[in-house]
Amino acid sequence: MGQPTHRTVAVNGIDLHFVEQGDGEPVVLCHGFPGLWFSWRHQLAALSAAGYRVIAPDMRGYGRSSAPMQVSEYDRPHTVGDLVGLLDALGIERAVFAGHDFGAHLTWDLPAWAPGRVSALMQLSVPRAPRLPVQPSVGFKYLASKHFAHVHYFQEPGVADRELGDNTRAFLAKIFHALSGANRYLDCWEFPSEGNGYLDVLPDPPALPWSWLDEGEFDHYVTEFERTGFTGGLNWYRAEDAVWAQNESLHAKPVEVPVTFIAGAKDPVLEMMGSDPFATMGRLVPGLVSTHVIPDAGHFVQMEKPAEVNSAMLEFLGGLTT
Repeated sequence: MGQPTHRTVAVNGIDLHFVEQGDGEPVVLCHGFPGLWFSWRHQLAALSAAGYRVIAPDMRGYGRSSAPMQVSEYDRPHTVGDLVGLLDALGIERAVFAGHDFGAHLTWDLPAWAPGRVSALMQLSVPRAPRLPVQPSVGFKYLASKHFAHVHYFQEPGVADRELGDNTRAFLAKIFHALSGANRYLDCWEFPSEGNGYLDVLPDPPALPWSWLDEGEFDHYVTEFERTGFTGGLNWYRAEDAVWAQNESLHAKPVEVPVTFIAGAKDPVLEMMGSDPFATMGRLVPGLVSTHVIPDAGHFVQMEKPAEVNSAMLEFLGGLTT
């Protein structure tokens, strides 16, 4: 399977850094916030050992990839263009894509935006959901009138950037813990928006190491985000209104490529998605082959329970006809 290699390619007007390991059918792993290619470290090893060519980019705005300052450069034409450009640069016609968090938001849209380039999807944490009836910023502004809502807090350029950037180590420890299966993230909704920053509403984490994250792994995140700041990642949130508008005629298009969905049973995203997010997803995703809800795991399921996630992925990949 070889060792992981780091490469950077010029695609779609940016430099896109990625880590690649293995040979065989290509699998592209797309992280979310606050992630890096490193969030897939356990999958890179396991999937490449099983005979796949595994490619994990630092998404636009993160890590060693370019981080444009303009919010408009995080809309769907740009983010889809990055992935299509990556396939083109590597001479790949079609790939399996996996997405987590904002990576899942993007890859759910990919079959409609780039038909013919997606052979299957492995989606983590974020089920496919119906199109919001109003702009995302409007909905979260209403939520913020009653609760602390991080998406609303992230909208004003500079505010969250400064708070998180000035407290990188504290923020990453708090958010990783709060979103994991060891805590209940939605307790932050008990705080008002007025007068609170994100660090004010998140609980203090226990000391490292944790069962799924040791000091060295955590320090990798801290080093990268201390160098880059968080503006690139926050711009994905700020571009949501544009993405919503650009998807007007595409969002309801059924996802017909084969799909597996994997989530931690304690992932707060599932709570936020209504009483039966899986039934709703099933109506929108006729290609859904399997659903895996992993006990005692939260939002970062691929790091919290890597053996279970790898097993689910390999089972799904093994069932695909190429």
